Amino acid sequence: MRAYEVQTATSDYEGVVQVDRERPEPGADEALVRLRAASLNYRDLAIANADLAYPGASLPVVPLSDGAGEVVAVGDDVDRLAEGDRVATPFAPDWIAGEGTREKMARTTGGNVDGALAEYAVFPAESLAVLPDHLSYEQGATLSCAGLTAWRALVEDGDLTAGETVLALGTGGVSTFALQFATLQGADVFVTSSSDEKLEVARDLGAEWTLNYEETPDWGEAVRERTDGGVDHVIEVGGPGTLERSLEAAAVNGHVHLIGVLSGQDGRVHPGPMLHKALTVEGVMGVGSRAMFDRMNRAMAAAEMEPVIDRTFGFDEVREAYRYVEAGEHQGKVVISLE
Repeated sequence: MRAYEVQTATSDYEGVVQVDRERPEPGADEALVRLRAASLNYRDLAIANADLAYPGASLPVVPLSDGAGEVVAVGDDVDRLAEGDRVATPFAPDWIAGEGTREKMARTTGGNVDGALAEYAVFPAESLAVLPDHLSYEQGATLSCAGLTAWRALVEDGDLTAGETVLALGTGGVSTFALQFATLQGADVFVTSSSDEKLEVARDLGAEWTLNYEETPDWGEAVRERTDGGVDHVIEVGGPGTLERSLEAAAVNGHVHLIGVLSGQDGRVHPGPMLHKALTVEGVMGVGSRAMFDRMNRAMAAAEMEPVIDRTFGFDEVREAYRYVEAGEHQGKVVISLE
């Protein structure tokens, strides 16, 4: 079968290599999935790029946590899934339900166990979420990390309710899912970007208010003034480069959901706003459990919500897909077809 491996981490993604592998067979409690599509997250770039230095990866590894396909075989002890079921791959295959623990989050798909960038892969059957009927494989392949991270931050951890306010930084995968889920919950959403064209798309997706952060560098203060005191939730994907302004934009008793470090890993942030405004600052680690995934899928199915796909690359264009995501011009998700 065709697959890709990250064999070495390089600055140009030349270490992402197409290989021939034997098709795996499922164990007693596993399912064999014929993968049809996969998608990229910033984490995948960091695993393959020596300049970004992702911790905890074990190379060589088949990359990408996010994929979708159909079950083609199951082990003797599996009764939850059957041949033909349409499923999405797990980020943390040992986290089925309950609170996250070190043990449940120790193994991560595409990090230290083989991921979704292969024609066939085996996973614990209990870890696989069944796709909503209205989604294509390409759409389903965007959910495992970006979609579930946004859902968990706002709904599972943040208890988001109608009438609350959400600030989403940027228009990448997690932030675009956050915009969609928050709108679905009846919240008012504010979106930042350096691109007026992307902000227009965000408004079409339901954003109440948008802000170009290049034109308004003090956007934390601008958001606080616009909302008369700040937002209830901030989807913080920038890290040290944006966290100080995110704390400024948050309201008293607000939530700041720490998800990424897209703006770098060096920096200092004064804790004053966390104390003075009694903020809840939460790190979203391990993405989420399969039980959370199931709840997210039910909500998406009820609303027939569809993920935003910026571009789909072919199986022979994987390095180009990595470089496209690194350039940061995309809005929503970038998908790789495995057909």
